[in-house]
Amino acid sequence: MKKAKRKGILITFEGSDGCGKTTQAKALYRYLRKKGYDVIFTREPGGTRIGRKLRKILLSPGTKITPYTELLLNLADRAQHVEEVIVPALRKNKVVISDRFSDATVSYQGYGRGIPLNIINKLNSLATQNIKPDLTILLISKDTGNSTRSPHSDRYESESHRFKKLVNKGYMELAKKEKKRIIKVVREEKVKNTTEKIINIVTEFLHKNYRIKK
Repeated sequence: MKKAKRKGILITFEGSDGCGKTTQAKALYRYLRKKGYDVIFTREPGGTRIGRKLRKILLSPGTKITPYTELLLNLADRAQHVEEVIVPALRKNKVVISDRFSDATVSYQGYGRGIPLNIINKLNSLATQNIKPDLTILLISKDTGNSTRSPHSDRYESESHRFKKLVNKGYMELAKKEKKRIIKVVREEKVKNTTEKIINIVTEFLHKNYRIKK
């Protein structure tokens, strides 16, 4: 499959459940918007109307889903998301901030569920139209894999400590392989301190790579 033509920038946020990535992704979106960037915020799963239906299935506590069904549902969400939201935005030279993208599937369904990575990589290429993030912020929480379950936890948050540690291992392996793209950010005790670190990283990146007028 040919790579989709684009001019914008795709920034993704990744990390284990409870690392604070959604909070930080939205904070970056608000900051860039104030600075005049043409920016959108989206998420996976659930970035489209179809995706929101798939999200309910994927995250519903107690739902029994086989690993391959889980993989294919996530990829279906991504295929729709890329075609309907991400590609059009990139073609319009926008900065796209996505709360999770293809790395999540490698970490969760690959390392977490044990599905062969060669299968995941091939299907990811199909679902993403060979699009890869330009920059990925990987939020690291010091207590990754040891979070306490709550009555309101979703299906992933309710997983075992072993599963969460495997997911975290997957992210660490990806970060080793793609040091230029994936930037690890350790979560600070104060949310604003973490936000400042991310803003500095992204601002420097955009100054070097985003040549479109704001």
